[in-house]
Amino acid sequence: MKISKPIFFVFTALLAAAPSRRASAAVSDLELLKKVDSLASYYGVDFSAEYTIVQDKPGQSRTATVAGVFRRDSSALYTIIIMQPAINRGQGYLKQGDTLWFYDPESKRFNSTSSRERFQNSNARNSDFTRSTLSEDYRILSGEEAVLGRFKCRALTLEAVSRDVTYPRMKIWVSDDGLIRQTQDYSLSGQLLRTSAIPEYYNIDGRYVPKAVLQVDALRGATVNGAFVNERTLISVSNPSFAPVSSAIFSKTYLEKASR
Repeated sequence: MKISKPIFFVFTALLAAAPSRRASAAVSDLELLKKVDSLASYYGVDFSAEYTIVQDKPGQSRTATVAGVFRRDSSALYTIIIMQPAINRGQGYLKQGDTLWFYDPESKRFNSTSSRERFQNSNARNSDFTRSTLSEDYRILSGEEAVLGRFKCRALTLEAVSRDVTYPRMKIWVSDDGLIRQTQDYSLSGQLLRTSAIPEYYNIDGRYVPKAVLQVDALRGATVNGAFVNERTLISVSNPSFAPVSSAIFSKTYLEKASR
């Protein structure tokens, strides 16, 4: 299903917000994909930030979730603790390697979940909050030069070589600085499932963190005033930090205590 015109204009405005930079030298598509991984992963340091996830479902009231996100990419760890809304406060996620746990403070139980699952019923997936491993999980089918708003990009079409990925096919637009500006996620049959735009990044001592990610679900939505309107999620990142995080945060005990 096509993205509705209002959302298309939002994408255009976001992607036109920052200028592009030309690469100093040509690189192979595989080298570029490895660079994408290196810039979207934070090895050797810890990462923490506050994420605000605003969900728009046509015909329904807008909802917002605020979460604290902690990552230790060198050990494949992340912890997410929900701070708002009040009804979900204390819920949490703990990723340890290939295992992902969801903690419900009401039942005081940990349940195994999947990286493919929707995050708090938004258009985001649990896998969106971890390090990037595109060069390990996908092979490149094709690459082409493309212009996305004011960004000169290399558009790469990818096919999964791992069964653990959320989407079996992807297309990504990478600007000359090695940063992803847009992704399209596809089913195995080629059905477009989701489009995401990342117009701006924080640059913190040479490490890059998205300031905001706009995600549009290609299938879910509702007809409003005779026109189909897609569901969309806006993820805003604030207070990013690469200061050390206590190892205790990456534990079930932390989630249990944080919910009290």
